Amino acid sequence: MATHLVTGGSGFLGNLIARRLIARGERVKVLDIWEDSTRPKEIEYIPCDILNRDGVARALRGVDIVHHNVALVPLTKSGKDFWRVNVEGSRIAAEEAVKAGVQAFIHMSSSAIYGAPKQHPITDATPLQPVEIYGRAKLAGEQAVRAICEPARLPLIVIRPRTILGEGRLGIFQILFDWIRQNYNVFVIGDGNNLFQFIHAHDLMDAYMLALQAAQPGVYNVGADRFGTVREALENLIRHAHSTSKVKSLPAGPTIVALRSADWLGISPLAPWHYLTYHKPFHFDVSKLLAMGWKPRYSNDEMFRESYDWFCANYDRLAAEKAGSPHRRPVREGLLWLLKKLC
Repeated sequence: MATHLVTGGSGFLGNLIARRLIARGERVKVLDIWEDSTRPKEIEYIPCDILNRDGVARALRGVDIVHHNVALVPLTKSGKDFWRVNVEGSRIAAEEAVKAGVQAFIHMSSSAIYGAPKQHPITDATPLQPVEIYGRAKLAGEQAVRAICEPARLPLIVIRPRTILGEGRLGIFQILFDWIRQNYNVFVIGDGNNLFQFIHAHDLMDAYMLALQAAQPGVYNVGADRFGTVREALENLIRHAHSTSKVKSLPAGPTIVALRSADWLGISPLAPWHYLTYHKPFHFDVSKLLAMGWKPRYSNDEMFRESYDWFCANYDRLAAEKAGSPHRRPVREGLLWLLKKLC
């Protein structure tokens, strides 16, 4: 039985990882600045900021494997704090892990580090060219961890997931689901005919645990093996919801200018990662994971249907709840409210 430390263990992904590890019979500690009230009692909670080096060092005592998930996500629009938490926090976690003599370090990265590549599918060899501040910080954080782990010969697994869906995953999807539920039109930038891959949280966890169990250091790009275009995903979800919503196209150039301005003014929930990339093709080559025996269960359509149904079933509770994680709480519509009402 190994002892695991999950940083960011109260967030959406960290919480799933901690629960999977407990289910495997492992000892688990989570480090976070807020406590998840639904945390199983078997999981030890350590209140600590990832930038508190002494606190991180204490948390690592007796730990065999580190699962580093602390990160500020695009929705937080954190500016310079992206660098403090996503880069400096990652560096502290890796440095203290080396000092503690842990056996392995697993780093949760992001597909944002690829930016908006022109060639698809995306592979490990695709150039890393992030197009906005969050992606640049995640890339620098991954590079910092690698620069620490490799000279120390600490085995490093890097997970780069596509956009995640699943029960309890809210963030920007809460707005989409709410509009469809209320029969408002939904919008795509451009024609929406770009191939776009998502990943279900449980399929991501299956890939994550497979990489952990195989003990094969390296980079793992994780996305669904069955997917279509953005427009197809939305139209199929609308049919499933028996909604009268329609998918409407917005011209790419003017829309991006407007969203960038609204973002700068603080009146839009959308971050640059959303409006600079979601109208472009984006999908991973997942053949490496499939060859290892990974069997994803969800297509884009299946994960959208499950996520939407969960949202509707929990609508009243969600309206009154304020979770500590940006991906586990509702998001304000801001300027998008006007678009919803006028179009």
